[in-house]
Amino acid sequence: MTDLSDELLPTTRRALLHRLAVAQSEGRTPSMVAGVLRDGRLVWSGARSMIDGHAPTTDVQYRIGSITKTFVAVLVLRLRDEGLLDLADPLGRHLPGTPADGATVAQLLSHSAGLASETPGPWWERTDGALRPGLADLLEAERPLRHPAGRVHHYSNPTYALLGALVERLRGEPWGEVLRREVLEPLGMDRTGLLPEHPHPGGFAVHPWADVLLPEPLTDTGLMAPAGQLWSTVADLAKWAAFLTSGHEKVLSADTVAEMRRPAVGPEPGDWSDTYGLGLQLIRHDGRILHGHSGSMPGFTAGLWVSEADGLAAIAFSNATSSPSATVAAELLALTAQHEPRIPEPWRPLAELDDQLLALTGPWYWGAAPHGLRLTADRGLELSVLGRAGRAGRFRAEADGTWTGLNDYYAGETLRVVRAADGSVSHLDIGSFVFTREPYGPAGAVPGGVDPQGWRVD
Repeated sequence: MTDLSDELLPTTRRALLHRLAVAQSEGRTPSMVAGVLRDGRLVWSGARSMIDGHAPTTDVQYRIGSITKTFVAVLVLRLRDEGLLDLADPLGRHLPGTPADGATVAQLLSHSAGLASETPGPWWERTDGALRPGLADLLEAERPLRHPAGRVHHYSNPTYALLGALVERLRGEPWGEVLRREVLEPLGMDRTGLLPEHPHPGGFAVHPWADVLLPEPLTDTGLMAPAGQLWSTVADLAKWAAFLTSGHEKVLSADTVAEMRRPAVGPEPGDWSDTYGLGLQLIRHDGRILHGHSGSMPGFTAGLWVSEADGLAAIAFSNATSSPSATVAAELLALTAQHEPRIPEPWRPLAELDDQLLALTGPWYWGAAPHGLRLTADRGLELSVLGRAGRAGRFRAEADGTWTGLNDYYAGETLRVVRAADGSVSHLDIGSFVFTREPYGPAGAVPGGVDPQGWRVD
């Protein structure tokens, strides 16, 4: 196993190994292997096994189950970024004749198309894909929908089989080959694929009432493979976790990866514990919002979680059908953050100063609600709320002299500096909201005007 001992403090390494050992022992798992990343680098790995003197390394392949869906989503978003489809397109525009023709690509990616959770017939995870030879075999023709499209999040494995078929239709070759060429090779993930390559463990079920094992079947799920068939390693998924944080110039931009991890569907009412973006699960764990995915297939479980705020990610695999790998990965991340919280970058002054931008900073008022405007790096602006009412936002500078909102209410909206006839700044306009230097002034800038008698005491 790679020696990463100099990357974390001894107390942190001890805590991580202890959590992994407890999970393998109490979870009665034949083997478990895990890794932690900090700032995109694998800084710790550990493993436990039922075989004395042997433990899997970060290069041993495990089946990763539904983490496969994150890879399929990336392939679909590459098609979108190339202009070959729009997320608002109905599936039938590109892949006609399925029971989900009316579902949009965005709904399919976010599991909000309302499609059934599983295929008709025998459980697809333990049966050969030959039992489902065509796309029509993936859903019940009479009742493919379980919910109205676009209304709720309803996890659906056949949905991602359809997305894999969509990739094949638009690329003209098997989705696994597209994945290898367009994603795995650029990221250097040469131990990830649809079928296992030595070394890899067998998958087992553990008897619930006795410490005995039953080998699980290894099946090629055919058309359902995009829902969960990939095999990978801790070393490879470490590269994937880094990609899901920052993107990669040859795969997907950082902006598109950020789009993947924004919630596309709301959580269940009263329970913000998890939701879904575009191919990514979003969970709340130990006060953090994590993005990534859990995974399971007969004989294997897996988990991959990333905390953008902490600069951390964690991965865990096991070769048992019932095992807490996804929970373990989240707990390893939390333990690392607890023992070694992220050290912020030193404060530094801006690289350049524009006097006209500096003049925009300071207090501004939306009506009577006070706000503050700060100048940030790369000519960006940050609007904060100084009172009890108002909306904050961050803005990116554009080449035409405007700014585009990056978050919350103002995301995608345009901030403009409006000047008077003499060239002086009159007010700020953010999507028609007017911000002035004084509460409700000057009168000519405020929509609807201002009472000519001005402020009064009665």
